[in-house]
Amino acid sequence: MGDEILSANALTVIGDNGQLPSPIENDLDRAADYARAEKSPATQKAYWKDFELFGLWCQDRNADLLPAAPETVAAYLAYEAARGTKPSTIGRRCAAIRYVHSLGGHPNPTADERVKAVARGIRRTHGTAPRRTAPATADRIIAMAPRTDTDLTALRDRALLLLGFAGAFRRSELVALDLSDIEELSEGLRVTIRRGKTDQEGNGEVIAIVRGHVACPVAALQAWLGAANITEGPIFRSIRRGGHVQPARLTDRSVANIVKTHAGRAGLDPTLYSGHSLRSGFLTSAAKGGASLFKMMATSRHRSTDTLAGYIRDQELFKDHAGSRLL
Repeated sequence: MGDEILSANALTVIGDNGQLPSPIENDLDRAADYARAEKSPATQKAYWKDFELFGLWCQDRNADLLPAAPETVAAYLAYEAARGTKPSTIGRRCAAIRYVHSLGGHPNPTADERVKAVARGIRRTHGTAPRRTAPATADRIIAMAPRTDTDLTALRDRALLLLGFAGAFRRSELVALDLSDIEELSEGLRVTIRRGKTDQEGNGEVIAIVRGHVACPVAALQAWLGAANITEGPIFRSIRRGGHVQPARLTDRSVANIVKTHAGRAGLDPTLYSGHSLRSGFLTSAAKGGASLFKMMATSRHRSTDTLAGYIRDQELFKDHAGSRLL
């Protein structure tokens, strides 16, 4: 069942009546390619995996999968909650079911009020505050960044940590950088981000990376590129034993592992750090330094001020507090 769901081509999902002439089938295949491009590869993979799990559950209970009845979806959500699945994951499972039904032209069972009530009840009963990763603030990132002139892995990791912090990069954006995306200027680097989380259409965004006085991301990047002899293609790559730099780029999971490794080396608890720590660390440090909201947005590429306002509130929690000098 799971393999059949995952291998179902988009022609079937869009709605093949089995009687279409070949030219129309070809055009539908092209339409299917565009439909698949609507979501990022990571989102597609997560959605199809979630829907596969729902399909296996339906198969075990002889329940219809496409279209699924609202009662079926409600029962499935309750099953997931009972076995300890996080409410956030259950929400994603629900989104996957909604997406596949909509893509196939079927009624959306998750829109039924009974399903919504179950989802709300799960969040109310099992919901917990999201666990925030620790920010790799400026002082921490300086301690985490390895210092070396020769070791290739250390040079790469130093460049990755400092550049990732200085550009408030998401880990997927960081590993997607090619040498052609970097332009060095007297003030620092001009970096083109070809596609990001808030730029799924690939219009591209440009940010500036300023030079540092204590730990310079520009110098770190130059040192890595020179030592690795990278003249084109991906900037951050895997390294095999013996110091052999590979042509393939690192994965976004690798960024998280590198952050954890160097957090531990710096005496920090690695379980509290992730790839997002680079991004949150920049924003936390910028807010503490008094940077304006709009200057922070220019680097982080946030579309809304709501998230960034949270970083500023955190840093100003005790500033001019109403309770000051009352006790």
